[in-house]
Amino acid sequence: MKWILVGLGNPDIEYDGTRHNVGRDILRAVAKKIPAKATLVELDVYMNNSGGPIKKLIASKAAAEGLIVVHDDLDIALGRVKMSFGSGAGGHRGVDSIQKALKTKDFVRLRVGISPATPTGKLKKPDQEKVVDFVLGKFRKPELEKLKKSQKIVLEAIELLVEDGRPRAMTETNAK
Repeated sequence: MKWILVGLGNPDIEYDGTRHNVGRDILRAVAKKIPAKATLVELDVYMNNSGGPIKKLIASKAAAEGLIVVHDDLDIALGRVKMSFGSGAGGHRGVDSIQKALKTKDFVRLRVGISPATPTGKLKKPDQEKVVDFVLGKFRKPELEKLKKSQKIVLEAIELLVEDGRPRAMTETNAK
């Protein structure tokens, strides 16, 4: 199977290094290490409009199963990555745009955590009225080490997916 990887984010340079652009930034960081069976696509549209350009790359619902979308997730702690397939958008407007354009939820999502957590693992999400500022904010220096961990997990997940298939990749990625 030929895989298509898309890292969600916004194209303007002002968004580089923000929590919202983590998908795009991580794929840029690991681009040279991505297996040859996968094609990296960097969209030139804002995240919430990702569906249109992706639809041009995906010819059918069956082909959508070869799509891997990397994106930020406020419901996961920074440093953690979860792989899902066939699940809802969870309020993520970029993913929602893709699902509506492709008319399917059946593609792989690598959900990269962006929320701080307590030492016991409890999420410390921002209050609803502060979410936009938080998501559009840049990572602080102490968070960058955890971000590197996410990069490593994403690369390993992609390698597993391409080489060993979705079941094993999901099991191993979600156990980390």
